[in-house]
Amino acid sequence: MEETVTADHALPPAPGAERYPSLALANSTIALPGGHHIDQLGTPASANHWLTERGLAPADAGLREMCAAQLRSLREQIRALFASRVEGLPALPAALTAVNDAMTRVPTAPLLRWDDKSGPYRATPHPTTQIVDHALAALAADAADLLTSPDAERLTACGSAPCTRYLLRHGRRHWCSTRCGDRARAARAYARRTGRT
Repeated sequence: MEETVTADHALPPAPGAERYPSLALANSTIALPGGHHIDQLGTPASANHWLTERGLAPADAGLREMCAAQLRSLREQIRALFASRVEGLPALPAALTAVNDAMTRVPTAPLLRWDDKSGPYRATPHPTTQIVDHALAALAADAADLLTSPDAERLTACGSAPCTRYLLRHGRRHWCSTRCGDRARAARAYARRTGRT
């Protein structure tokens, strides 16, 4: 069952998601108990809001369904790469290609500009027609940075079923949120009481 995000269902960012926007992107689809599912990118408006919250698009960008679909597609490719890393499996070639294509579609480095009054400065071009391409490039580059950084050793999947979010593990924490940790502990206690393992 697909739902829109409400305050009742919103989870706090998983550990590491504030530092790595690609981790937040991977976690923008949320599985809840009872077979419920939340997609924070499910509509063009919600995808625009998600990008705006991370400084990747202006609030009035007016994303269309095609743009939201591109963002959801990149999310699935990044999730596939994260899963490969966590499970110690080879990466899917299609996922690598998708991330590399997104990174190279538009320049993300600030270009040198010259103002007649103030002189040289650097700015990243964001033509209106390329806002989504720039956001995709930034998210893909961030995923590549995470996967090739020392933090990749701490990348893990949330240890509470049915949660499908990823996090950067710290200490003994294996859950993306307190809610998931409580659910896992309650499931263990129930299994002990009923004699199930």
